[in-house]
Amino acid sequence: MENKTLSTKQILAVGLMLFALFFGAGNMIFPPFLGQAAGTSVWTAIIGFLITGVGLPLLGIIAIAKNGDLQTIASRVHPLYGMIFTIIMYLAIGPFFGIPRTGTVAYEIGVTPFLSETASNSAFSLLVYTIAFFGITAWLSLNPSKLVDRIGNIFTPALLIILAVLVIKSIITPMGELQAPVGAYAEGPFFKGFIEGYLTMDTIAALVFGIIVISSIQGMGVSNKHSLMKICITAGLIAAAGLAAVYFSLAYIGATSTDAIGEFDNGGAILSAASHYLFGSAGAVILGLAITVACLTTSIGLVSACAQYFHKLLPKISYKTIVIILSLFSMVVANIGLTQLIQLSLPILIIIYPLAIVLILLSFMHNAFNGYSVVYIGALIPTGLISFVDGLKTAGMDVSFITDSLQFLPFFAEGIGWIVPAIAGAVIGYFLAIAIGESKKTIAGNEK
Repeated sequence: MENKTLSTKQILAVGLMLFALFFGAGNMIFPPFLGQAAGTSVWTAIIGFLITGVGLPLLGIIAIAKNGDLQTIASRVHPLYGMIFTIIMYLAIGPFFGIPRTGTVAYEIGVTPFLSETASNSAFSLLVYTIAFFGITAWLSLNPSKLVDRIGNIFTPALLIILAVLVIKSIITPMGELQAPVGAYAEGPFFKGFIEGYLTMDTIAALVFGIIVISSIQGMGVSNKHSLMKICITAGLIAAAGLAAVYFSLAYIGATSTDAIGEFDNGGAILSAASHYLFGSAGAVILGLAITVACLTTSIGLVSACAQYFHKLLPKISYKTIVIILSLFSMVVANIGLTQLIQLSLPILIIIYPLAIVLILLSFMHNAFNGYSVVYIGALIPTGLISFVDGLKTAGMDVSFITDSLQFLPFFAEGIGWIVPAIAGAVIGYFLAIAIGESKKTIAGNEK
């Protein structure tokens, strides 16, 4: 079998495609808010943000390239768990939340500013927009082998040009001086930034988008596993470098904006006000284009990834049919509205996100602990239980009788109290696996 590889230009296109898939509207909103709140501590905070907002997703891509797909990794716990967890993951980041959100965010930030108050509050306006948005998404998702050409060579450069115009203008004509950090950024900017990066949910997206990257590379004729993994890692590094550069730039815009536009509690509002300050009415157009392109590329990636997975799970249903079903379903869900959509879906993401992180990290240490399933189980049980409590709390349920008893856990108040229990569970699982193995050897010896 020929060990084909890709040219530098082709690998760059794959990397740019991956960057665009990751870089949705939420990624544009978090850094400006971080910058404005962190002020003079912005660079310390953004480094923490990059660890979880860029580092973990990169590890997720490498984990998929190394192990095949999400279900393969999750099945190391148990085959049934692998299937159920993967389905939940795809549904949550796909048609139940991630895909519809791309349409609602693109509408609210990219379109609403140009509508009258009556039109912007009309359900009909959102319906018309989502029909067009998800119609385009479905059309561009029907042929996944062309995603690299469409996204890596067209949409991503357009997005980067739009962002570059905004950033360069903010550097040439700064909006103001850095202010003193506020809130948690005044006490621990690095750790607060770390938590904000965690909330981007890009680690889940990495596990979903991995199949897109692999399929695109295979569509270019690469079949050798070693070459495939090498290209995936290189493309992941390109995407990570792009994300890091953009995050630094957007955080800078936020950090220098307070003097000119005042304080906001929403990153989208900061970007809108900053764009208007820097470019006048044309700023709204620039921001609207950037948001629309970012949301559209993420939507295409999620639809394509979910369709490929469910087609593999249900081969009797064609890929094309699943793309259309996902797009129509997402269009309907999007019309619930962004606020309601987040309220309904965020608790689910809060529950499954830590489980995804633990699976990724354990996949890199798989050989070190001989792949014992009890290690995975030992780490995931406490992670799942604590994350479930966090999810219930996020949903607004009164679980104080539980949370009060868990306050002793490190980082529990910050929403990541599962870290230490996960490590402890994995260690206990390892020694338990060794003990069970030694016990079996002793019994086998006695039987002889």
